[in-house]
Amino acid sequence: MDLGTPGQGIVHDKTSTLSNKTPFNPPTDEVYQPQDAIAVTTTSTLVMGGFGTLASAIQNTLTRQNYGAFGIFTRTGGTIALFAVMGGSYSFVKCASANLRERDDHYNSTLGGFFAGTMLGLRARSLPAVLGYGATMAIAMAAFDYTGGSLKGLHRDPDEDEFERKQSLRKNRRRPIGETLQDLGEGRGIYGPGYQERRRETLKQKYGVDVPQRSAAES
Repeated sequence: MDLGTPGQGIVHDKTSTLSNKTPFNPPTDEVYQPQDAIAVTTTSTLVMGGFGTLASAIQNTLTRQNYGAFGIFTRTGGTIALFAVMGGSYSFVKCASANLRERDDHYNSTLGGFFAGTMLGLRARSLPAVLGYGATMAIAMAAFDYTGGSLKGLHRDPDEDEFERKQSLRKNRRRPIGETLQDLGEGRGIYGPGYQERRRETLKQKYGVDVPQRSAAES
């Protein structure tokens, strides 16, 4: 950091800031916006409770004895509670950690995943199971968040035009026509400049067939 001359204020070194702007290390100079932990926890609990209800219904269907429609609550209702508690604890711990640290990074997902995993380990009623499930879930959620937090890959710039992005991708992956012809040869829809003239000369030399030249309007 360069203090510069008096009266000019503080001049920041931009090289250090730009070097940290990688896909896995977003810039940290952004102002943190606090999250509503209660609202996020409530939403996650309801959503995961819905998934738990679906899982409980599948379990109730696969049982040998018929417990009726309410068997998803009376027989396998613990699955609903487990899903709901795991989703709620993960979201609450993640948001609370982010608000306390004032940073939104993968460490928050690590803590949230650990507490969610411990909820799963409580069913075994064993301390090694609690720690094991917690550590496994923490590693999984940390890796998922650290690598972009999406199954579709890293988030794209919303201001970037999609057509321009695809055009740049095509240009980056486009091979020169000479290299393509050298590897594959002409044919199968791949033709180099002057192909029609070379083809006409070849047919005339080998077979004595004079192929008329097509005009630009016919082609």
